[in-house]
Amino acid sequence: MSADDINTRAWTVYGRRRLAHAYMPPVPDHLAWTPWEGVGPGAEVLGDITGQRVLDIGSGAGHHAVHLAQAHGAHVTGIELSATQYERAASTHANVPGVEFTQGDVVEFLAGAEPFDAAYAIGTLAFIDPHRVLPALRDGLCPGAPLILSLLHTDLRGRGPSTEVAPREQMILMREEPPLPTRMWVLAPQLWEDLLTEYGFRVEAIDLLRHPEESVPVVQQLIRARRLPGRPLRVSSRPRGAEPPLAHAAVGVGAILLGEQGLLLGRHRHGTLELPGGTVEAGESFAAAVVRELGEETGLIARPADVTLLGTLVDHVEGTLRVTVGALVHAWRGRPATRPGESVGDWAWHPLDQLPGGLFVCSAQILTAWRPGLPIDHTPAHFTPFAYDPPPSASVDGMA
Repeated sequence: MSADDINTRAWTVYGRRRLAHAYMPPVPDHLAWTPWEGVGPGAEVLGDITGQRVLDIGSGAGHHAVHLAQAHGAHVTGIELSATQYERAASTHANVPGVEFTQGDVVEFLAGAEPFDAAYAIGTLAFIDPHRVLPALRDGLCPGAPLILSLLHTDLRGRGPSTEVAPREQMILMREEPPLPTRMWVLAPQLWEDLLTEYGFRVEAIDLLRHPEESVPVVQQLIRARRLPGRPLRVSSRPRGAEPPLAHAAVGVGAILLGEQGLLLGRHRHGTLELPGGTVEAGESFAAAVVRELGEETGLIARPADVTLLGTLVDHVEGTLRVTVGALVHAWRGRPATRPGESVGDWAWHPLDQLPGGLFVCSAQILTAWRPGLPIDHTPAHFTPFAYDPPPSASVDGMA
């Protein structure tokens, strides 16, 4: 059974049980993004929605939609996949001005709807494959429209989020009723940011909201995003951060470590193989950035004196000027290992004459700038060596 089928079945049973008990949650006097009173912001994160068309994704019993219509003057459409959950909302709030409820799949619904001025989901978007729903939301929202998502981060068992885009089993718990198994995309905040960025949103903030009792491990994440004006192009397997770089430039480093067993490469959570490296921080030298990124990503220890900077590579990605400084690390201590919270891991040594495919573009560009004879394909970049014995500036192109 697919994740969609499992979730539809679970929420249909959930709604049926609630109908059997004739339970309807009261319309709240303020919008809450968690089940805990007084935790987190309210409806202000949506901005001024007076007179605006707002989409409630997975509207459930409809009480949140009614609050936004009555207290904030919004015109709210609640879309709900579960027929029994829809029945709860429609039978109770059918005549509330400014609110309408629709039963069906949100992706199919958005394909035929006029774009909305804002959208939100309280705990519900994690039940839909993000690769399916985020493109639909991009096309179903007006440019600049806010998208606010409350999502599970850490569950009752203390399980934190996944670093891969895959659903896992989670239970809907009900008092005096058997739990209902579901499939949820419980993803790390950075992964949600990468996905939203990839599909045309700018992430403005991600807050972790914790249970008021410290002994309870549950954590919710609240994501505030905004639909960008245009549709992005997919240019690589590693979407960049949501914040625009200063002066439309992104500056990073990539480190070459060549040992007895070959070249050190790690696997990014999106599948590409990469050199150690990352973004240069404010006030940081290139050599210091190499040392810091090496330690953070692999656990290896080096000194700036162990680093030789090769030169700069310049290319463009979605209108952003990307400057990457390649570096050769001559000495280090330790053994490379996957580090908690890092997007690249599974570090391994690869012989230079047996390099695998699937290299990240920046890593491929650095390697062919270092050794032009390596048989690596990549998009072109302009390479300027640093002035040790400076050769002329050259263009580095992918090799056939």
